[in-house]
Amino acid sequence: EAPAGNFPPLRDEAAVRVLRGRMKGIQGHCNSCYMDAALFSLFSCTSVLDSMLFMPFPLCDRNVQGILRDEIVNPLRRTGFVRASSVMHLREQLTDKGQCSSFTNAEKDPEEFLNLIMQEILGMEPLLKLQSGGREQDCYCYQIFLDQQEDLVVPNVQQLVERSFLAADLKLVEIPSCFIIQMPRFGKEYKMFSKIIPSLELDITDLLLDSPRECCLCGDVATLECP
Repeated sequence: EAPAGNFPPLRDEAAVRVLRGRMKGIQGHCNSCYMDAALFSLFSCTSVLDSMLFMPFPLCDRNVQGILRDEIVNPLRRTGFVRASSVMHLREQLTDKGQCSSFTNAEKDPEEFLNLIMQEILGMEPLLKLQSGGREQDCYCYQIFLDQQEDLVVPNVQQLVERSFLAADLKLVEIPSCFIIQMPRFGKEYKMFSKIIPSLELDITDLLLDSPRECCLCGDVATLECP
């Protein structure tokens, strides 16, 4: 249950009613699209990262946390609309707190924004543990990198995640509490896929390190994995 004055994420019919239509979502301004899309995805319809809004993490900057909660997430969930000035207020704070002076006007990679706010400003523990070639790495989100996929015209997220993990020889060391996935990068000149179908559930069985899986031939517990 959300504290007084705070609003829970939108669900089902309420999400459609509040978020659909003109003047809905997060208003764009001055190359803010990467941040608008990330904030909408993280908070509009899920509470999995609401700890970012309320918990006093070790390095937590309460001013940034307050702006995020009171000027962006609560208005989004209450009315379905966030003014560009509210996002600019957050961007100004990120510019002050970070090493980069261009958060208020330049387009960034969402991963750069998430790393800054989650790690340096709030002091959260990494959300993902990945292993590649026997080496572990901690991170806050996973960006899909793929070469051209001739056989995928309109892929779903499940296919993209599985193929990118296979191409990079990656495994999840443990089941993540939150799995933030950034879709393949799109530029003005080139788009690898014209559309991507959202997978409403993600099966990570084959992505987990040392996870027992069944043999595709006999149905017993598998002892070998073939790429």
